[in-house]
Amino acid sequence: MKSPFDDNYFMQKALQEAELAFDKGEIPVGAVVVIKDRIIARGHNLTELLNDVTAHAEMQAITAAANFLGGKYLHDCTLYVTLEPCQMCAGALYWSQISRIVFGARDEDRGCINLKTTLHPKTIIEGGVMADEASNLIKRFFIEKRNLN
Repeated sequence: MKSPFDDNYFMQKALQEAELAFDKGEIPVGAVVVIKDRIIARGHNLTELLNDVTAHAEMQAITAAANFLGGKYLHDCTLYVTLEPCQMCAGALYWSQISRIVFGARDEDRGCINLKTTLHPKTIIEGGVMADEASNLIKRFFIEKRNLN
């Protein structure tokens, strides 16, 4: 039986997390981890609030998913994240052995694809899902931030 959920559905949930980050004055990146069509973890950037450079959306979601599953490996899980993971997050995703990563907007400067960061050999990575929505949210954040300064 085909699932009623698709990549756009789960990316929309990640975008909702990104909006939470936006509302907190954080760079609006959001993530959800899914297993068998069920969201088991959510995260958004908290680097400013926690004063922690490692508090990226992906890191928050990885930790929450591992806690939910009771182990460090995210086999059979998919991470939906609104922005292409950076090198740090890609490294954590490598060690988590996550099965699939789906991202929205590309990060041409700091994204793991241009930096040729190694992901786990079994990890599938796909990009461009709701890329315009994700990109527009980030652009709006920086426009508003510049206008406040």
